[in-house]
Amino acid sequence: MFRNLGGNGAEQVRVPDAEAAARDISPIATKDRLAILDAIEGEGLAWFWASDSDGHLTYLSHGALKAFKQRQHVIGEKLNALLETTKDGTGEGHDRPLSFLLSKRSKIVDQPVRVLVGTDADDNADEVWWSITANPQFDANEKFTGYRGSVKDITDEHRERQNSSRMAEYDSLTGLANRHRMTRRLTAILNAYRVEKRSCALMMLDLDRFKQVNDTLGHPAGDELLRQVSQRLERIVPSGSEIGRLGGDEFQVIMPDLDDRGALGELANRIISMISQPYSIEGSRAIIGTSIGIAIAPYDGIEPNELIKATDLALYAAKGGGRGQFRFYSNDLKESAEDRREIEEDLRDALQRSELEMHYQPAVDSKTHQVKSFEALMRWDHPTHGSISPGTFIPIAEDSNLIDALGEWALRQACEDAAKWPGEITVSVNVSAQQFVSDNLPTVVENALSNSGLPARQLELEITESVFMGDVTATDAMFRKLSKLGVKLALDDFGTGYSSLAYLRRAPFDKIKIDQSFVRGCTQEGNSSAAIITAIISLARAMKMSTTAEGVEAMDELEKIAALEADMVQGFIFSRAVPQADVLEKLSTGEMHYEPVGPAKHRADRRTLFRRVSVIHENHHYTVMLRDLSSSGARIEGLVDVPVGTQLVLDLGEGQLVVCTVVRSQDATQGLSFEEPLVSDGAGGLCTRHRVSPYMLAAAGMPLQALPAGNYSLPKDHGGPATTPRFMQVDVSARSARAG
Repeated sequence: MFRNLGGNGAEQVRVPDAEAAARDISPIATKDRLAILDAIEGEGLAWFWASDSDGHLTYLSHGALKAFKQRQHVIGEKLNALLETTKDGTGEGHDRPLSFLLSKRSKIVDQPVRVLVGTDADDNADEVWWSITANPQFDANEKFTGYRGSVKDITDEHRERQNSSRMAEYDSLTGLANRHRMTRRLTAILNAYRVEKRSCALMMLDLDRFKQVNDTLGHPAGDELLRQVSQRLERIVPSGSEIGRLGGDEFQVIMPDLDDRGALGELANRIISMISQPYSIEGSRAIIGTSIGIAIAPYDGIEPNELIKATDLALYAAKGGGRGQFRFYSNDLKESAEDRREIEEDLRDALQRSELEMHYQPAVDSKTHQVKSFEALMRWDHPTHGSISPGTFIPIAEDSNLIDALGEWALRQACEDAAKWPGEITVSVNVSAQQFVSDNLPTVVENALSNSGLPARQLELEITESVFMGDVTATDAMFRKLSKLGVKLALDDFGTGYSSLAYLRRAPFDKIKIDQSFVRGCTQEGNSSAAIITAIISLARAMKMSTTAEGVEAMDELEKIAALEADMVQGFIFSRAVPQADVLEKLSTGEMHYEPVGPAKHRADRRTLFRRVSVIHENHHYTVMLRDLSSSGARIEGLVDVPVGTQLVLDLGEGQLVVCTVVRSQDATQGLSFEEPLVSDGAGGLCTRHRVSPYMLAAAGMPLQALPAGNYSLPKDHGGPATTPRFMQVDVSARSARAG
């Protein structure tokens, strides 16, 4: 039977009548359809499933059943117990879970689900992923009877998508998060924490001397070094943190809910220590260091870019402070960064302008106090910045490739000056690790000796342990060349870096210098420094080397060092570094003896300051002069009639409030004891563990922003009803100026 589809003269097309065709082929179609479905199921092209109205699985193709492994009874279980809708790791997972679609009896189209196969669901290797498509079924009365649909295995596609996603978010070399992911994570955390009034610390690390390893051992060795660094970081950072490699040798750590600067400083020091331990790479030994910058939201930044910039400035300051250090962000770092750039520019012209000068600090016999040698120390009197510490400009010189020129000048000048000293007094000159690897160093030393006429035996080169981090063969060759010239070699700052007894045995050192960090506090009970000094002296004596203890300042330290039988002593107790003219004046009299002058006992470092700060008592603010500051207390001037035992709050600026008690009071001077000790700020200064939260300031009516510079605190009326000022404030500025 055919239908006439034409009309009005139109072309007629004859097609079979559908009902007749169905009657003719229906018995065959049913059998063929089943065979086709069996073939599809058998080949695994697709599987089929069905459920009842309550969501229980009533049918599943045999091939699909194999995915459930240990699960013995699958038919009859709830679909929600067998399948799970999750994000697939790319952010492209369906927003509505399978359970929602089933409850709404919605049509399901290509829904990705994870099969709960009965093994560890966290084991990615065993994960099975399906794509489900199905239609809801209804009877003649429109009553829901369940689902009928198909299943397709998409496990391989899912893994490939995951791998692609991982490549987009993770560093292929180290497996750490990449810059893109770290930026996205930091943005998400700060946005969420701003609402929840939570904190987040950000740490930036830059590897010191990594380029030297890369250049001497090759790029594959550099890649392996970066992998080992990442593994060390993963072992030490707090749980819940995220570590990222931003590129090159720069790393970043996000630490949610951490704002204790004491804990962060301790963590930074542990990281510096761990990263600085030697690495074994393809049979070679490599040693690097790291510098760390730290900023904390919301104190140092509210927005991601603001916090990242603060961390960068802190890292820049850490590198400028001598490397191997950490710095917390503070508002004055912006000005410091500008100063550093100006110093770098001016340093290039400092030699030509004769702004650099060599000063000399004596090293004396520990028993007789007779001078044996002088250490040459570079000084820079900048026309606008005044005296600039070598700890500031030497790292800048190393970063800007000026260290070789400065080092050559220092050797030449020190030899010329030493040649004018009477007798056999030695001059010691520091040689940086960067200078040491220069093939030109032996020639520079030889020329300095030749031009000055100084005997080689009176020149001592001080070398730090960082020279051992490079190519072992090149290092040994340099030692041989220098020894051949007849100069002496001293190992400086022994015990603070990368010492290896194997290298110490092989290197031709004449002297070991004991770092001042071991000398300070060596007389205090419970301090292990004396035992360490004893071990170093015994080691040096066994290897026929002399010893010099650096940084001696107090009489009890001098007595201890002499009792431990160090050969020589160097420190402020005898003399600071002085110009050549002062050295010649001293030596011209024939007086080779230095008399020790210093405090009887060592005491914890106390910073002498002359700056105005605010003191809060009840709800009154007073302005005082802060004169001394230590981790446990301070001395202030400016208040009269303050009883011992009075509770005060000292405002150190930038939200740093210190609860303290008056323990001494005389006239307008008070001694304060802090309720909680201050901690290191990484720059040789002190800071509070915690600060006033910007969230608290915002609640008090101030705009939500990072803590501004200056001395301030909560509004003056935050302490309750107004009271009468208890103390008289006096002006001590003139007195402070005279004292300073």
